[in-house]
Amino acid sequence: MAILLRNAPPLAAVEARLRDFPIVRRSEASTTWPFGGGPSLLVAWRPDVNGYVLVEVLDRRWLDQMGDPKGDGDVFAAWGMGYFGPGTWPGALDRAGQYARAWPEARSAVPLHRAFIRILCSYVLGAKGTKSDAPVMPPDYRPLPELEFMTRIAAALVNLPETLCYFNPNGECIQRPSEFADMLSQFASLRLMPLPLWSNTRLFTISDLQPPWDLMDTVGMMQLDVPDHEACFESGAYAPEDVNILLMNASAYVVQNGSVTRGGAAMVGPRDVKWQAFSVKEGLMTPPRATIRWFPQDGREVPQGFLASVARPN
Repeated sequence: MAILLRNAPPLAAVEARLRDFPIVRRSEASTTWPFGGGPSLLVAWRPDVNGYVLVEVLDRRWLDQMGDPKGDGDVFAAWGMGYFGPGTWPGALDRAGQYARAWPEARSAVPLHRAFIRILCSYVLGAKGTKSDAPVMPPDYRPLPELEFMTRIAAALVNLPETLCYFNPNGECIQRPSEFADMLSQFASLRLMPLPLWSNTRLFTISDLQPPWDLMDTVGMMQLDVPDHEACFESGAYAPEDVNILLMNASAYVVQNGSVTRGGAAMVGPRDVKWQAFSVKEGLMTPPRATIRWFPQDGREVPQGFLASVARPN
C-alpha cells in the first residue's frame, strides 16, 4: 500500500502517527533505491514467524513503470521482487486515476504528488540463516488478517497534512483521506471487508458490438488469494451500480467460501436475474490475471469475444 504525498514529511511525524503500533526499528535514509532509499520504520506484525511491516518515506514520485532489464536493472528487479506490490502491474497508478469513479478530479490531482510512503509486509526481513531455511510465507499464512493490519497502518497515516491520497497499487484504487476514513468506518460498522480500499471496479463499453455490451471487472482480489471477477452484459440492460454490488458480493463470497464455478453455480443479481459464473485463465482487460466471468441468464445471445477462453463449469 502507499500514501501519495505533496511533499515528504519528517520520519518523526510518521512515527508519531504510528505510536499505537509496535515499532521495533527506526532507520535513516539509505542509497538502495528502488529497494529502499528513504527513512523507515519497522513495525512488528507477526514477529514469531518473522512477519514485519516496513513503512518507508520516499522523497520521489511513485514509479509506475517496470523499467528495462538492460537499462534499468535495479528497477526491473525491484518490480519482480514485489517492492511495488506483489500483484502490481505497470501503469497501475495511471489506471487508478482513470477509473476513480468517486473522484473525477483524480486524473489531474494524482500527478501532483512529489513523494510517497510505501507500506510493505514481509516474512523475510531480517530472517536468520540461509535463504533455504527462511520460508517466504509461514505455514499458517492467511492474507485477510495481514491486509487488515496494513490497512490500520494506512489509516493512521492517511491524514498526515502532506497526504494527497491513499493508493493500493495491487488493486489499482485510490481514495482521498476523508473518503478512506468514511469507508473504513462504514464497513467496520457493518462487519464487512473494506473491499473498495483493496480493489477497484471498472466499467468498459464495447461500442464495436451491435448492440453495445458492457464489461465491469474487479482488480486486486489476488491480495486475498482469490481470482478477480468480470461481468458481461448488454449496455443499458442493467444499472452499473447494481452490477458493482453483484461483483462485490461475489468477491466476498469467494473469499469466505471458495470457488463459485463448480457445478455451474449461479447467483441472483440485478433485476432478480440469475448470473452464471465461469472460470477464465486470463481476463479481458489489463492487468493480466485469472478471473471469474459472469453472464446474466436473460436470454440474450452473448458475443463470441466474451466466450473465448471460458472454461465450462465442472
